[in-house]
Amino acid sequence: MSLFKKLFGGGASAPTPEPETYQGFAIHPDPMPDGRQFRLQARIEREVGGEVQSHTVIRADVFESRDAAVEAAIVKSKQVIDEQGDRLFRS
Repeated sequence: MSLFKKLFGGGASAPTPEPETYQGFAIHPDPMPDGRQFRLQARIEREVGGEVQSHTVIRADVFESRDAAVEAAIVKSKQVIDEQGDRLFRS
């Protein structure tokens, strides 16, 4: 690894958080790097009729740490599921 990558944090990416299951939906937190912070982002999936349907949640909220963004993404995704349920996947 080059000296610049070591100094400025380039190179290896953070491990992907494990998906969390909530009311039959899979929540995949995926914090989006935004400068030195992380923007809230998650993917909500559900299998319907053998086909995986997906909805992406992106918020303007930013967090100092990746872990905080992961936790907030799970909380916000659960809220979206509670409010929208299966309507998430209707056109």
